[in-house]
Amino acid sequence: MLVDHLIGPGVSLPSSSINQLSVLTWNILLPNSQDGWWTYKMYSSKVDPEVPTWKYRQSLLRNRIGTINADVVCLQEISPTSFEDDFAFMTELGYDGYELFKKGRFRPVTFWKTSECRLVTPAVHKDRCLITAFEKRTRFSATDKDMTKVGPLHSQPPFWYVANCHLQAGQQGSRRMRQTLEAIKGVLTLAKKQKEDKPDEKLHLVICGDFNGGPEAGAIRLMEDGFVDETLLEDGEPVTSGRKELPLSQPLFDASASVDSREPPPTLVVAELMSTIMEEPTYTNPILSFAMKERLERIYRRLATGKDGLMTKGDVEKWLLQINREIGRGDEYRNAAVAMGFLDPNPDDSWDERKKRVKLPEEGTLTLEGFIDVYQKELSAGKFWGIAHDMDLLQDPLPDAGIFTSRFDRIYYNGVAIQPVAVLDSLSDDPCPNGTEPSDHLPVAVSLRSKIMACK
Repeated sequence: MLVDHLIGPGVSLPSSSINQLSVLTWNILLPNSQDGWWTYKMYSSKVDPEVPTWKYRQSLLRNRIGTINADVVCLQEISPTSFEDDFAFMTELGYDGYELFKKGRFRPVTFWKTSECRLVTPAVHKDRCLITAFEKRTRFSATDKDMTKVGPLHSQPPFWYVANCHLQAGQQGSRRMRQTLEAIKGVLTLAKKQKEDKPDEKLHLVICGDFNGGPEAGAIRLMEDGFVDETLLEDGEPVTSGRKELPLSQPLFDASASVDSREPPPTLVVAELMSTIMEEPTYTNPILSFAMKERLERIYRRLATGKDGLMTKGDVEKWLLQINREIGRGDEYRNAAVAMGFLDPNPDDSWDERKKRVKLPEEGTLTLEGFIDVYQKELSAGKFWGIAHDMDLLQDPLPDAGIFTSRFDRIYYNGVAIQPVAVLDSLSDDPCPNGTEPSDHLPVAVSLRSKIMACK
Protein backbone atom coordinates (compact mmCIF):
# COMPACT_ATOMS: atom_id res chain seq x y z
CA MET A 1 0.00 0.00 0.00
CA LEU A 2 1.52 3.31 -1.11
CA VAL A 3 0.93 6.08 1.44
CA ASP A 4 2.13 9.64 0.98
CA HIS A 5 4.41 10.41 3.94
CA LEU A 6 4.35 14.07 4.97
CA ILE A 7 6.49 15.72 7.64
CA GLY A 8 5.35 18.97 9.30
CA PRO A 9 5.13 21.71 10.34
CA GLY A 10 4.32 23.84 7.33
CA VAL A 11 2.82 20.94 5.37
CA SER A 12 -0.83 20.48 4.36
CA LEU A 13 -2.80 17.32 3.83
CA PRO A 14 -3.79 16.79 0.18
CA SER A 15 -7.19 18.08 -0.87
CA SER A 16 -9.83 15.42 -0.37
CA SER A 17 -12.51 14.28 -2.81
CA ILE A 18 -16.00 12.90 -2.26
CA ASN A 19 -14.64 9.47 -1.30
CA GLN A 20 -12.01 10.82 1.11
CA LEU A 21 -11.93 12.28 4.60
CA SER A 22 -8.99 13.97 6.29
CA VAL A 23 -8.73 14.02 10.08
CA LEU A 24 -6.48 15.86 12.53
CA THR A 25 -6.28 14.94 16.22
CA TRP A 26 -4.48 17.03 18.83
CA ASN A 27 -4.42 17.30 22.60
CA ILE A 28 -3.84 21.03 22.83
CA LEU A 29 -3.07 21.26 26.59
CA LEU A 30 -5.41 22.81 29.10
CA PRO A 31 -5.29 25.59 30.34
CA ASN A 32 -6.87 27.72 27.65
CA SER A 33 -7.33 31.47 28.21
CA GLN A 34 -9.18 31.45 31.56
CA ASP A 35 -9.23 28.04 33.18
CA GLY A 36 -5.94 27.23 34.87
CA TRP A 37 -2.98 29.40 35.66
CA TRP A 38 -0.15 26.87 35.70
CA THR A 39 0.72 26.61 31.99
CA TYR A 40 4.05 28.35 32.51
CA LYS A 41 5.16 25.50 34.78
CA MET A 42 5.02 23.09 31.84
CA TYR A 43 7.62 25.16 30.01
CA SER A 44 11.29 25.62 30.70
CA SER A 45 11.79 28.48 33.14
CA LYS A 46 14.15 30.00 30.59
CA VAL A 47 11.56 30.70 27.85
CA ASP A 48 10.36 34.21 27.08
CA PRO A 49 7.44 35.03 29.44
CA GLU A 50 5.17 35.58 26.42
CA VAL A 51 5.57 32.01 25.13
CA PRO A 52 3.31 30.24 27.70
CA THR A 53 0.51 32.82 27.34
CA TRP A 54 -2.74 31.79 25.66
CA LYS A 55 -2.39 34.55 23.06
CA TYR A 56 0.94 33.15 21.91
CA ARG A 57 -0.18 29.52 22.07
CA GLN A 58 -3.45 30.33 20.29
CA SER A 59 -1.51 31.84 17.39
CA LEU A 60 0.57 28.66 17.05
CA LEU A 61 -2.56 26.50 17.19
CA ARG A 62 -4.32 28.60 14.56
CA ASN A 63 -1.38 28.52 12.18
CA ARG A 64 -0.81 24.78 12.49
CA ILE A 65 -4.48 23.78 12.20
CA GLY A 66 -4.95 26.12 9.25
CA THR A 67 -1.87 24.77 7.50
CA ILE A 68 -2.80 21.10 7.95
CA ASN A 69 -6.28 21.93 6.60
CA ALA A 70 -8.08 18.70 7.55
CA ASP A 71 -11.80 18.23 6.91
CA VAL A 72 -12.40 17.22 10.53
CA VAL A 73 -10.40 18.43 13.54
CA CYS A 74 -10.57 16.51 16.83
CA LEU A 75 -9.15 18.42 19.79
CA GLN A 76 -8.78 17.37 23.41
CA GLU A 77 -8.37 19.35 26.65
CA ILE A 78 -10.80 22.12 25.81
CA SER A 79 -12.09 24.33 28.62
CA PRO A 80 -15.84 25.02 28.37
CA THR A 81 -15.36 28.20 30.42
CA SER A 82 -13.89 30.20 27.55
CA PHE A 83 -14.47 27.90 24.57
CA GLU A 84 -16.30 30.31 22.26
CA ASP A 85 -13.73 33.09 22.63
CA ASP A 86 -10.71 30.80 22.64
CA PHE A 87 -11.68 29.02 19.43
CA ALA A 88 -13.45 31.72 17.43
CA PHE A 89 -10.50 31.46 15.06
CA MET A 90 -11.75 28.04 13.95
CA THR A 91 -14.71 29.68 12.20
CA GLU A 92 -12.28 32.03 10.49
CA LEU A 93 -10.40 28.95 9.24
CA GLY A 94 -13.63 27.54 7.80
CA TYR A 95 -14.54 25.17 10.63
CA ASP A 96 -18.05 26.48 11.13
CA GLY A 97 -19.45 23.25 12.56
CA TYR A 98 -18.55 21.86 15.95
CA GLU A 99 -19.71 19.59 18.75
CA LEU A 100 -18.35 20.12 22.27
CA PHE A 101 -18.45 17.27 24.77
CA LYS A 102 -21.24 17.95 27.23
CA LYS A 103 -19.48 17.56 30.59
CA GLY A 104 -16.14 17.74 32.34
CA ARG A 105 -13.38 20.27 32.77
CA PHE A 106 -11.14 18.68 30.11
CA ARG A 107 -13.39 18.14 27.09
CA PRO A 108 -12.98 16.86 23.56
CA VAL A 109 -14.42 18.93 20.74
CA THR A 110 -14.87 17.98 17.09
CA PHE A 111 -14.82 20.69 14.41
CA TRP A 112 -15.66 20.26 10.74
CA LYS A 113 -15.94 22.35 7.62
CA THR A 114 -19.59 22.42 6.59
CA SER A 115 -18.37 23.20 3.07
CA GLU A 116 -16.79 19.72 3.06
CA CYS A 117 -18.92 17.65 5.44
CA ARG A 118 -22.50 17.32 6.57
CA LEU A 119 -23.34 16.05 10.06
CA VAL A 120 -25.87 13.30 9.35
CA THR A 121 -27.14 12.64 12.87
CA PRO A 122 -26.81 14.24 16.33
CA ALA A 123 -23.51 13.52 18.08
CA VAL A 124 -23.31 10.79 20.72
CA HIS A 125 -21.52 11.40 24.04
CA LYS A 126 -19.90 8.38 25.70
CA ASP A 127 -17.37 8.18 28.56
CA ARG A 128 -14.80 10.81 27.46
CA CYS A 129 -15.51 9.93 23.82
CA LEU A 130 -17.44 12.07 21.33
CA ILE A 131 -18.98 10.31 18.31
CA THR A 132 -19.95 12.14 15.13
CA ALA A 133 -21.09 10.91 11.71
CA PHE A 134 -20.40 12.81 8.49
CA GLU A 135 -21.19 12.68 4.81
CA LYS A 136 -18.79 14.34 2.37
CA ARG A 137 -20.30 16.95 0.07
CA THR A 138 -20.09 16.85 -3.71
CA ARG A 139 -18.92 19.92 -5.62
CA PHE A 140 -20.72 20.87 -8.81
CA SER A 141 -19.79 23.33 -11.53
CA ALA A 142 -19.23 26.99 -10.82
CA THR A 143 -22.56 27.81 -12.48
CA ASP A 144 -24.50 25.79 -9.91
CA LYS A 145 -25.96 28.01 -7.20
CA ASP A 146 -25.47 25.35 -4.50
CA MET A 147 -21.77 24.48 -4.52
CA THR A 148 -22.07 21.91 -1.74
CA LYS A 149 -24.98 19.70 -2.72
CA VAL A 150 -24.98 16.08 -1.68
CA GLY A 151 -24.49 13.92 -4.76
CA PRO A 152 -27.17 11.84 -6.49
CA LEU A 153 -28.00 8.41 -5.14
CA HIS A 154 -25.83 6.49 -7.62
CA SER A 155 -22.74 8.34 -6.30
CA GLN A 156 -23.87 8.78 -2.71
CA PRO A 157 -20.78 9.13 -0.49
CA PRO A 158 -20.48 6.89 2.57
CA PHE A 159 -21.09 8.00 6.11
CA TRP A 160 -17.87 8.47 8.07
CA TYR A 161 -18.04 7.76 11.80
CA VAL A 162 -15.43 9.62 13.87
CA ALA A 163 -14.87 8.90 17.57
CA ASN A 164 -12.85 11.64 19.30
CA CYS A 165 -11.46 10.19 22.55
CA HIS A 166 -9.53 11.49 25.51
CA LEU A 167 -9.19 8.42 27.69
CA GLN A 168 -8.77 8.65 31.45
CA ALA A 169 -5.19 9.28 32.61
CA GLY A 170 -3.37 7.59 35.50
CA GLN A 171 -3.68 4.06 36.82
CA GLN A 172 -6.97 3.48 35.01
CA GLY A 173 -6.09 0.85 32.42
CA SER A 174 -9.34 -1.07 32.83
CA ARG A 175 -11.40 2.09 32.45
CA ARG A 176 -9.49 3.14 29.33
CA MET A 177 -10.18 -0.25 27.79
CA ARG A 178 -13.88 0.04 28.66
CA GLN A 179 -14.03 3.59 27.30
CA THR A 180 -12.64 2.38 23.97
CA LEU A 181 -15.00 -0.59 23.79
CA GLU A 182 -17.98 1.58 24.73
CA ALA A 183 -17.07 4.14 22.05
CA ILE A 184 -16.88 1.50 19.32
CA LYS A 185 -20.15 -0.08 20.45
CA GLY A 186 -21.67 3.40 20.40
CA VAL A 187 -20.55 3.88 16.81
CA LEU A 188 -22.09 0.55 15.81
CA THR A 189 -25.38 1.46 17.47
CA LEU A 190 -25.40 4.76 15.60
CA ALA A 191 -24.57 3.01 12.32
CA LYS A 192 -27.42 0.54 12.75
CA LYS A 193 -29.81 3.46 13.23
CA GLN A 194 -28.55 4.77 9.88
CA LYS A 195 -29.33 1.32 8.38
CA GLU A 196 -25.71 0.71 7.39
CA ASP A 197 -25.06 -2.56 5.54
CA LYS A 198 -22.95 -4.94 7.69
CA PRO A 199 -21.65 -2.21 10.02
CA ASP A 200 -19.36 -4.61 11.91
CA GLU A 201 -17.53 -5.20 8.63
CA LYS A 202 -17.99 -2.31 6.19
CA LEU A 203 -18.21 0.65 8.54
CA HIS A 204 -16.18 3.77 7.69
CA LEU A 205 -14.91 4.02 11.25
CA VAL A 206 -12.18 6.36 12.52
CA ILE A 207 -11.30 6.40 16.22
CA CYS A 208 -8.70 8.90 17.31
CA GLY A 209 -7.45 11.05 20.16
CA ASP A 210 -5.29 10.84 23.26
CA PHE A 211 -5.40 7.24 24.49
CA ASN A 212 -3.13 7.96 27.48
CA GLY A 213 -1.15 4.77 26.99
CA GLY A 214 1.55 3.16 24.91
CA PRO A 215 1.49 -0.03 22.82
CA GLU A 216 1.11 -2.24 25.89
CA ALA A 217 -2.08 -0.53 27.07
CA GLY A 218 -5.34 -2.48 27.15
CA ALA A 219 -7.16 0.07 24.98
CA ILE A 220 -4.48 -0.20 22.28
CA ARG A 221 -4.31 -3.99 22.42
CA LEU A 222 -8.11 -4.21 22.11
CA MET A 223 -8.05 -2.20 18.88
CA GLU A 224 -4.95 -3.80 17.36
CA ASP A 225 -5.44 -7.42 18.48
CA GLY A 226 -9.22 -7.50 18.48
CA PHE A 227 -9.46 -8.72 22.07
CA VAL A 228 -8.06 -8.50 25.61
CA ASP A 229 -8.30 -10.99 28.45
CA GLU A 230 -7.39 -11.37 32.12
CA THR A 231 -3.72 -12.10 31.31
CA LEU A 232 -3.12 -8.54 30.10
CA LEU A 233 -1.76 -6.34 32.87
CA GLU A 234 -1.48 -2.55 32.89
CA ASP A 235 0.26 -0.84 35.82
CA GLY A 236 0.39 -4.28 37.43
CA GLU A 237 -3.38 -4.78 37.32
CA PRO A 238 -5.51 -6.85 34.89
CA VAL A 239 -7.52 -4.66 32.52
CA THR A 240 -10.42 -7.11 32.57
CA SER A 241 -11.66 -10.09 34.54
CA GLY A 242 -12.56 -11.98 31.37
CA ARG A 243 -12.13 -11.92 27.62
CA LYS A 244 -13.45 -8.83 25.83
CA GLU A 245 -13.66 -8.76 22.04
CA LEU A 246 -13.83 -5.95 19.54
CA PRO A 247 -17.34 -6.02 17.99
CA LEU A 248 -15.91 -5.77 14.47
CA SER A 249 -15.03 -8.34 11.82
CA GLN A 250 -11.31 -7.63 12.26
CA PRO A 251 -8.97 -5.45 14.37
CA LEU A 252 -8.45 -1.79 13.54
CA PHE A 253 -5.39 -0.37 11.80
CA ASP A 254 -3.04 2.31 13.12
CA ALA A 255 -2.75 5.08 10.49
CA SER A 256 0.76 6.12 11.52
CA ALA A 257 1.96 2.53 11.17
CA SER A 258 0.87 2.46 7.51
CA VAL A 259 4.08 4.24 6.49
CA ASP A 260 6.65 1.45 6.01
CA SER A 261 9.72 3.67 5.72
CA ARG A 262 9.88 4.60 9.41
CA GLU A 263 8.63 3.70 12.86
CA PRO A 264 5.67 5.85 13.98
CA PRO A 265 7.12 8.92 15.74
CA PRO A 266 6.30 9.82 19.34
CA THR A 267 3.51 12.28 20.00
CA LEU A 268 4.58 13.02 23.57
CA VAL A 269 8.05 14.61 23.77
CA VAL A 270 8.86 15.96 27.22
CA ALA A 271 11.78 16.29 29.62
CA GLU A 272 12.67 13.01 31.36
CA LEU A 273 11.99 13.77 35.02
CA MET A 274 10.96 10.55 36.73
CA SER A 275 14.51 9.22 37.11
CA THR A 276 15.69 12.43 38.78
CA ILE A 277 12.72 12.89 41.12
CA MET A 278 11.75 9.36 42.18
CA GLU A 279 13.44 6.72 44.24
CA GLU A 280 12.30 4.25 41.58
CA PRO A 281 10.53 5.41 38.39
CA THR A 282 6.93 4.24 38.69
CA TYR A 283 3.37 5.50 38.44
CA THR A 284 2.35 3.29 41.36
CA ASN A 285 3.00 4.90 44.77
CA PRO A 286 5.98 7.03 43.66
CA ILE A 287 8.46 8.08 46.36
CA LEU A 288 10.78 11.08 46.30
CA SER A 289 14.39 10.01 45.84
CA PHE A 290 17.05 10.58 48.49
CA ALA A 291 18.75 13.13 46.23
CA MET A 292 15.43 14.94 45.77
CA LYS A 293 14.86 15.09 49.52
CA GLU A 294 18.38 16.47 49.96
CA ARG A 295 17.59 19.14 47.35
CA LEU A 296 14.39 20.08 49.16
CA GLU A 297 16.23 20.28 52.48
CA ARG A 298 18.79 22.67 50.97
CA ILE A 299 15.99 24.86 49.66
CA TYR A 300 14.13 24.72 52.96
CA ARG A 301 17.21 25.82 54.91
CA ARG A 302 17.56 28.84 52.64
CA LEU A 303 13.90 29.79 52.99
CA ALA A 304 13.42 29.27 56.73
CA THR A 305 14.02 32.33 58.93
CA GLY A 306 11.92 31.42 61.97
CA LYS A 307 12.80 30.23 65.43
CA ASP A 308 14.44 26.80 65.52
CA GLY A 309 15.02 27.01 61.77
CA LEU A 310 11.34 26.69 60.83
CA MET A 311 9.52 28.40 57.97
CA THR A 312 7.20 31.13 59.21
CA LYS A 313 3.99 32.25 57.52
CA GLY A 314 6.02 35.01 55.85
CA ASP A 315 8.59 32.49 54.60
CA VAL A 316 5.83 30.29 53.19
CA GLU A 317 4.21 33.25 51.43
CA LYS A 318 7.54 34.25 49.91
CA TRP A 319 8.08 30.69 48.63
CA LEU A 320 4.54 30.47 47.20
CA LEU A 321 4.87 33.82 45.43
CA GLN A 322 8.11 32.62 43.88
CA ILE A 323 6.67 29.39 42.48
CA ASN A 324 2.95 30.19 41.94
CA ARG A 325 3.09 33.98 41.41
CA GLU A 326 0.08 34.45 43.71
CA ILE A 327 -0.81 33.39 47.24
CA GLY A 328 -3.97 31.34 47.56
CA ARG A 329 -3.78 29.10 44.52
CA GLY A 330 -2.29 25.71 43.86
CA ASP A 331 -2.10 22.48 45.83
CA GLU A 332 1.20 23.64 47.29
CA TYR A 333 -0.67 26.43 49.09
CA ARG A 334 -3.46 24.19 50.36
CA ASN A 335 -1.20 21.35 51.48
CA ALA A 336 1.20 23.76 53.18
CA ALA A 337 -1.72 25.35 55.05
CA VAL A 338 -2.85 21.95 56.35
CA ALA A 339 0.73 21.06 57.35
CA MET A 340 0.85 24.36 59.29
CA GLY A 341 -2.28 23.47 61.26
CA PHE A 342 -5.23 24.72 59.21
CA LEU A 343 -8.45 22.88 60.09
CA ASP A 344 -11.60 23.25 58.02
CA PRO A 345 -14.67 24.03 60.18
CA ASN A 346 -16.98 22.11 57.81
CA PRO A 347 -15.01 19.13 56.47
CA ASP A 348 -18.11 17.50 55.00
CA ASP A 349 -18.70 20.32 52.50
CA SER A 350 -17.78 19.86 48.83
CA TRP A 351 -14.15 20.27 47.83
CA ASP A 352 -15.00 23.38 45.79
CA GLU A 353 -16.38 25.03 48.92
CA ARG A 354 -13.62 23.83 51.24
CA LYS A 355 -10.70 24.89 49.09
CA LYS A 356 -11.94 28.49 49.06
CA ARG A 357 -11.69 28.59 52.85
CA VAL A 358 -8.09 27.42 53.13
CA LYS A 359 -5.86 29.96 54.88
CA LEU A 360 -2.30 29.95 56.13
CA PRO A 361 -2.47 30.04 59.96
CA GLU A 362 -1.16 33.38 61.25
CA GLU A 363 1.11 31.80 63.86
CA GLY A 364 1.68 28.55 62.02
CA THR A 365 5.06 27.20 60.93
CA LEU A 366 6.00 24.76 58.20
CA THR A 367 8.48 22.08 59.21
CA LEU A 368 11.04 20.48 56.92
CA GLU A 369 8.96 17.29 56.96
CA GLY A 370 5.86 19.28 56.02
CA PHE A 371 7.73 21.05 53.20
CA ILE A 372 8.97 17.76 51.77
CA ASP A 373 5.48 16.28 52.10
CA VAL A 374 4.06 19.11 49.98
CA TYR A 375 6.30 17.94 47.13
CA GLN A 376 5.61 14.29 47.84
CA LYS A 377 1.93 15.08 47.26
CA GLU A 378 2.81 16.91 44.03
CA LEU A 379 4.68 13.80 42.91
CA SER A 380 1.79 11.51 43.84
CA ALA A 381 -0.48 13.72 41.71
CA GLY A 382 1.84 13.20 38.72
CA LYS A 383 3.00 16.82 38.52
CA PHE A 384 6.63 16.07 37.65
CA TRP A 385 6.77 19.15 35.43
CA GLY A 386 5.59 21.40 38.29
CA ILE A 387 8.26 20.07 40.63
CA ALA A 388 10.97 20.58 38.01
CA HIS A 389 9.85 24.15 37.32
CA ASP A 390 9.76 24.96 41.03
CA MET A 391 13.30 23.64 41.49
CA ASP A 392 14.49 25.93 38.69
CA LEU A 393 12.84 28.95 40.28
CA LEU A 394 14.22 28.01 43.71
CA GLN A 395 17.76 27.95 42.30
CA ASP A 396 18.35 24.21 42.72
CA PRO A 397 17.50 22.77 39.28
CA LEU A 398 17.21 19.09 38.47
CA PRO A 399 19.99 17.52 36.39
CA ASP A 400 19.31 17.13 32.67
CA ALA A 401 18.27 13.50 32.11
CA GLY A 402 17.34 13.88 28.45
CA ILE A 403 13.93 13.40 26.87
CA PHE A 404 11.02 11.05 27.54
CA THR A 405 8.95 10.05 24.54
CA SER A 406 5.81 8.02 24.01
CA ARG A 407 2.96 7.74 21.52
CA PHE A 408 -0.34 8.45 23.25
CA ASP A 409 -2.06 10.12 20.29
CA ARG A 410 -3.25 7.90 17.46
CA ILE A 411 -5.72 7.55 14.59
CA TYR A 412 -7.21 4.10 13.95
CA TYR A 413 -9.38 3.08 11.01
CA ASN A 414 -11.38 0.10 9.76
CA GLY A 415 -9.16 -1.42 7.07
CA VAL A 416 -12.03 -3.28 5.40
CA ALA A 417 -13.64 -0.02 4.31
CA ILE A 418 -10.83 2.54 4.47
CA GLN A 419 -7.23 2.97 3.38
CA PRO A 420 -4.84 5.84 4.19
CA VAL A 421 -3.75 8.14 1.40
CA ALA A 422 -1.41 10.44 3.32
CA VAL A 423 -0.02 10.52 6.85
CA LEU A 424 1.38 13.69 8.39
CA ASP A 425 4.08 13.38 11.07
CA SER A 426 4.86 16.18 13.51
CA LEU A 427 8.34 15.96 15.02
CA SER A 428 10.25 17.69 17.81
CA ASP A 429 13.77 17.20 19.14
CA ASP A 430 13.12 19.49 22.10
CA PRO A 431 10.88 18.98 25.13
CA CYS A 432 7.35 20.24 24.55
CA PRO A 433 5.68 22.65 24.98
CA ASN A 434 8.19 25.22 23.75
CA GLY A 435 8.43 28.29 21.55
CA THR A 436 7.22 26.44 18.45
CA GLU A 437 4.99 23.75 19.99
CA PRO A 438 1.98 25.01 22.03
CA SER A 439 1.25 21.68 23.72
CA ASP A 440 3.07 18.78 25.33
CA HIS A 441 1.41 16.61 22.65
CA LEU A 442 2.11 16.75 18.92
CA PRO A 443 -0.68 16.64 16.33
CA VAL A 444 -1.42 13.58 14.19
CA ALA A 445 -3.18 13.90 10.84
CA VAL A 446 -4.21 11.55 8.06
CA SER A 447 -6.11 11.58 4.78
CA LEU A 448 -8.28 8.48 4.27
CA ARG A 449 -10.02 7.02 1.22
CA SER A 450 -13.10 4.81 1.02
CA LYS A 451 -12.14 1.44 -0.47
CA ILE A 452 -15.78 0.47 -0.89
CA MET A 453 -16.82 3.57 -2.82
CA ALA A 454 -13.67 3.36 -4.95
CA CYS A 455 -14.81 -0.07 -6.12
CA LYS A 456 -18.26 1.11 -7.22
